[in-house]
Amino acid sequence: MQIDLPAGKKIYFASDFHLGVPDDSASLQREKKLVAWLDRAKADAHSIYLLGDIFDFWFEYKHAIPKGFIRLQGKLAELRDQGLPIYFFTGNHDMWMFDYFEKEMGIVIYREPQELIVNKTRLLIGHGDGLGDGDYIYKMLKAFFNSSICQWLFARIHPNLGIWIAKVWSRQSRIANNAREEKFNGESNEFLLAYCKELEKKDHHDFYVFGHRHLPLDLKVGDSSRYINLGEWVHFSTYAELGSGTMELKTFKD
Repeated sequence: MQIDLPAGKKIYFASDFHLGVPDDSASLQREKKLVAWLDRAKADAHSIYLLGDIFDFWFEYKHAIPKGFIRLQGKLAELRDQGLPIYFFTGNHDMWMFDYFEKEMGIVIYREPQELIVNKTRLLIGHGDGLGDGDYIYKMLKAFFNSSICQWLFARIHPNLGIWIAKVWSRQSRIANNAREEKFNGESNEFLLAYCKELEKKDHHDFYVFGHRHLPLDLKVGDSSRYINLGEWVHFSTYAELGSGTMELKTFKD
């Protein structure tokens, strides 16, 4: 995808909202904060990229979607009606996002990392799960969950039971049970950084932008390349903005 970014405009990136955990009250407050962030961003936004795990669980039945999150959906619909481009990347928690957001709001859904060229700046963006070497068990599970057979089987479960099962599972996730935020244990332990470095040897990008790691990071990949991890909104409320060839990792304070 190629973008000619006008002067004064910015592209916004955020991920890992994990709406739905750790409980309804905390999720609602976080959702209201996200709406306030979107309201502020729209003033100079050229486009907005949401890089996965927007919901801690999401499944679209043929005639039903998970209850709640209406403030975020309403704000996204409003921004799209105003002509602001918005793009979703599925994460490991909301991989069962199908065509609801595309049909209702015109939000494009991506399931794999995408290259983005903004003026002369090259970016690779995505959620970040399952990239690089290792973690083969997760990759097998992801392939199964993404299969039409698995999705067909889950769709046979009544929504009341299916969504209840999903909520019980969701509340066992690492983000739901993390009393403290993730920790940085050195560059050698950052699997996404290792993935970026290997890719950079073959194909240069100025920025690699991912979520999934739950830790705001801005690390050097090469002499003219950086890896940005967007963090998450349960503890950090961080996002990135790109304008005039510069990428900044910021914290939203309502």
